[in-house]
Parts: sequence; C-alpha cells; structure tokens
Amino acid sequence: MRWHYPRPGRRGFRRWLPSWQQWLTVVLTGAVGLGTLVGYAYWQAEIPKNLNSFATQQNNIYYWADGSEMARSGWVSRQEMPLEKVPQDVRWAVLAAENETFYSDYGVSPSGIARAALRMGAGGDTQGGSTITQQYVKNAYLNQDQTLSRKFTEMLISVKLDNRMSKREILQGYLNTSWFGRGTYGIQRAAQAYYGKEVSELDASEGAFLASLLKGAALYDPTVSDANRRRAEERWDWTLDRMVKIGKLSAKERAGFTVFPTPKAAPKATGLSGQSGYLMGMAKAYLGKHTRIPDAEFDRGGYQIYTTFEKPRVEALSKAVRKVRADLDPDKRSTDRYVRVGAASVAPDGRVLAVHGGEDYLRQGSNDANAVNVPAGTAFTPFVYAAALREGVQKKRGAARVPVSPGTPYDGDDKVSVKTPEGPYWDRSGKIVKVSNDGGRSWGRISLREAMVHSVNTPLIQLGMDVGLEGVRRTARDAGLLEASFGPQVPAFSLGNSTPSALRMAGAYGTFAAGGLHTEPYSVLRVTRNGAKIAMPRPPADRALSPQVAARVTDALRGAVQTPDGHAAAARAVGPGAAGKSGTEPDNKSAWFAGYTAQESTAVALFRLEPKTLELLPLNGLGGGSRSAAGSRYPIQIWTDYMKAGAR
Repeated sequence: MRWHYPRPGRRGFRRWLPSWQQWLTVVLTGAVGLGTLVGYAYWQAEIPKNLNSFATQQNNIYYWADGSEMARSGWVSRQEMPLEKVPQDVRWAVLAAENETFYSDYGVSPSGIARAALRMGAGGDTQGGSTITQQYVKNAYLNQDQTLSRKFTEMLISVKLDNRMSKREILQGYLNTSWFGRGTYGIQRAAQAYYGKEVSELDASEGAFLASLLKGAALYDPTVSDANRRRAEERWDWTLDRMVKIGKLSAKERAGFTVFPTPKAAPKATGLSGQSGYLMGMAKAYLGKHTRIPDAEFDRGGYQIYTTFEKPRVEALSKAVRKVRADLDPDKRSTDRYVRVGAASVAPDGRVLAVHGGEDYLRQGSNDANAVNVPAGTAFTPFVYAAALREGVQKKRGAARVPVSPGTPYDGDDKVSVKTPEGPYWDRSGKIVKVSNDGGRSWGRISLREAMVHSVNTPLIQLGMDVGLEGVRRTARDAGLLEASFGPQVPAFSLGNSTPSALRMAGAYGTFAAGGLHTEPYSVLRVTRNGAKIAMPRPPADRALSPQVAARVTDALRGAVQTPDGHAAAARAVGPGAAGKSGTEPDNKSAWFAGYTAQESTAVALFRLEPKTLELLPLNGLGGGSRSAAGSRYPIQIWTDYMKAGAR
C-alpha cells in the first residue's frame, strides 16, 4: 500500500484526516513496536541473585545537639516460617485482603499497573495496584521507591518469578518478608509482637487483623490511637466478609467472629529509660511529618538523627521536677497522688532545647509535654492582651474598632458583669455572667498592663469580649497554638479553657521572645543514612505579631516577674530579663507557668490524672497547701530552678 499524505483528491481539512487504512497501519505498527520493546525488556530483565539483606540491619542513632550520642533504637525482628506452619485461614485472610486471584493470575495486575501509571501521571505516587507476587518482588529484590521505572521493573521480574517459582514458594516468601509494624518483618514475628503467640496458633479473626497491617501498619495498629482502631476494625470486618465471599470462610464461622481481636500493647524498647524515650519519640514523629522516610525503611535502621535537644538543659529540667516531687508525699496524702508534670523549653528560633515528658518513659509511655487535656487557665491571657494591642476593640456593634494601649483603663472590680456589644452576656441558664478575681479582690479602674502584671481576671475577660473571641483565637493561632486545642468560644475562652500542650505554649511564648516572629518548634537539625544527607526542610520564621506588640506584651510579663508585688515575683531570681505568666483555672485542676528570657521560652504544666478514667483531678491540698495555693507554686518553682541552671 502506498502512503499518500496529505490525502490527494480531498479539500480543506479532510486532506489532513488519515484514512482508516492509515490509522490501522499506525496502530499495528505501534502495537508491534510496543510488544517488541516489552519483549526485549522482559528478555533483559534478570531476577536478582541475592535477596535484600535483613542480616545487615543497623540501629538508628540519635544524637544530642552537641553531636554526642544520646541513644540507639530501630531493631528489626524477623524469623523464617515454613508455609505449612501458617494456618490456612490466616493465609486466606491475607489473600482475601491483598490478592484473592493469587492462585490464578500470572504475577501481575494489568489494571492495577494502569491505575498506578495514571496516578503517577497525575503527580501522585505508584503505591498500590500490586499483586502479592509484585509485593514480594519489591520486598525481596527491589527498593521501596515509588517511581514508574521501578514499577515497570517490578512487573517484569514478577512475571519471570511467577514462571520460575511455585505459588507456594512465592506466598511463603511474601509472608516472611512483609513488614507488619512494631519493627517486625514476617508473619511469625508479627504474631508474637501483636498476640504473644506462634503464627500456628492464630485463628482467622487474628489473621484478618494482621492482614490489615499490610495496608500500612502505622495506620492500622489499634493501640496507637482511636482513629487507628476504627480503621483496623473496619478493615478486619471487611477482610472476614471477603473470605466468606470467595468461599474460604463459612457464614457460620464468620458469625462467630463478632468481637475485634484487640492485640496487646506494643512493648517498650530497652534503652529508652528516663527522658530518652520521650525525646526519641518526638524526634521520630518530627521525621515522619517532615521527611519522606517510610516507617518500614526507618525500622530497617542505619539512620543518624541529630536532634536539637541539649543534654545539660534536659538534665536540669528533670532535676527541677524531681525537687518538686520530693516535696510531695503520696503515701501519706491522697492529694499528692497521680501528679504529672509536662514541660518543654524552646529557643526563639524554634529549636526544642529540653523536654520533660514524665518520670520515666519505661514506666509511663505517654509524653506529658505533649498532653492536650490540661486547661491553660490564665497563662492564656497574654494572647488576649496581644490580640487587643494588634486588633483594637469594638464595644458597640457597627462602630469602628478603637486602638488600645497598655495604659487603657478597664474595670478591675470583682464580680463585674461580662458585656457584649449588644449588652450583658447571658449564659444558658438565663443568668448574667460575672467574673471573680483571685481572692475576691476589687482593683477599681486598672490599666491593661497592670491587669497583666497582677493577673486580674475581670478586665482581661472583658477585653477578650471587646476584641472579639475570634480575634483572640486568631492571635493565639498565629503565635503558635494549635487550632485543635482551642476551647469553646465563650467568655471563659479568654481565661484559658483551651488545652494546649506545654511544648506549644513554650513555642507560642517564644513568639513574644522573638519580637513577634514565630517558628514552628522542631526537634531535628538534620538526618543522614550511613553518612548521606536526607532532605528535610527547616521551618521558616513567620511574622505573627508586630515588634511593637511583642515588646508591649514582654513589658507586661516582665513586670509580672520583676515588680515586687507582681503575681510572678517568685521568678525574679532568674534575672532582670525574665518575663512570664502563671496559669490557674476555676476548678483548680491545672497549674501552669510559662515564661521566657532572650535565650529560651519554657512552659511547665502540672496536673493530676486519674489513671483509670484519665480524668483530671483537683489540686486541692497538693503538697499540704490550701486550695488557693495548692499546685500553683510548683510550676513557677520548676521554671525558676530550671531557668537559673540554664543561665549559669
């Protein structure tokens, strides 16, 4: 056939339309070319002779800010298990969840590969769409890169492997090399890690849960979070239903599995005693959010994590907490039981310098420096003051906003009614809301600065209403508090019904210390793997407040410390540059002190937590003190002792 193009005898655009013969020629030529290319690639593809080595696993090493070694972690546990030791129900739970056509396919899923290619073309990754054979090839022979070229290589090797190995061998290899979280590779170690038993002892229900971990163990371990538990239960339920649908579990057997087989809690790794476990956990969490290191890769080890934590400061903070605990007597006073202290220190540039997460990580795994259930109380009021200085106030609806200054007077009397631009604020019971000052003291007309210095509640709660609680919320968020920690937007919002962590409070107060610039707290300076640097962006400094507003807040908080009758005068021992604010709340269930110098910002939260209900308990009588004094003296003591040690 002679090729005539443009087509003779045609006019206009029809001259440029190929004939059906020409279209057919192009399609056939393309198909032959593509087939030849794929055939050549298949012929060239070689199954690697060596499996990925699990015998050369390394520890992950964490370093202090000065470069000295802090601790090691990152063990990997794996044990080969013959397929005959894996119960049929467990095998089919995995197949139902991951690849129900395993015994009939040719090792690849064309539709899955097409979906992966489309995602790649749209700018996503190529995760998913893999058969068990493909997953085994990725686990055993290739790397975890999500690229189209790696996916293509995976496909070719999978087809070859399917021709050379039996399905039994492939399934056995897959079950022995897959990552199940908790540092485990292979279903035998997973059975031990999650259920404390041999894989041969698992039933279909437990197998269905372990199969869900193959979807992403970090998202499906139910002991990590409530959200993980919901995902795990849904996946477990779905997997059992799939087993019924494909005829590998009877309806009668399925009806017997109604209770989710909750695994045991993850064991704590050794070498994490004291504060080390908290510090390493924070650093690992930071890496998880700010690098592209998959959890499975991180657990393989070989990483060097250089943290921002300064050993002398961490030790000084723990020493200050221990000194306070020595004043408590939980054996004799029930009010001294279940005391928790969370504290964090952050540099103005965002580096997390020190953390106190609890008495000992091996005895208490939860990090109290990250606790988000402790009301900030009046330690929140600097954000109200900053919002007023930044945005002004509006006392009448529709009127222009009016600037305020540190000298603007407000009513400081006790039991003052809270007002909105429309009039008094009524609560749901039909009563006008009134606010009490500490000790029931009336201060008369008082400037906003003096209200901050002496921690007078009534002018500050009214100031929040005049600014607008949304404006206060916006200012606190810009300074560094998380949206999720904010309490209801009612008058009490200005007096700290929000529950930020000690780490976030330290970072937000650090915004004042940095002249209004806020940098997100970060705990890792850099990370390498066997000496090769891994990309990790450093958080930028954003303008949250003007330098003038930040300076005025600092002046008031410095007055609270430096003025002899200021509410935070106990912290004067730190030096003339110290500024800070205590925090108490109406129910006396939390006590705070947050403050800073030019070098660092530190927040200390003290509370009592009932271990079974996880409810906050009153601090009444703590340390043998009165209700009004109980608890409130301890955070400022910890803060002062720690900051004095750091200033030496």
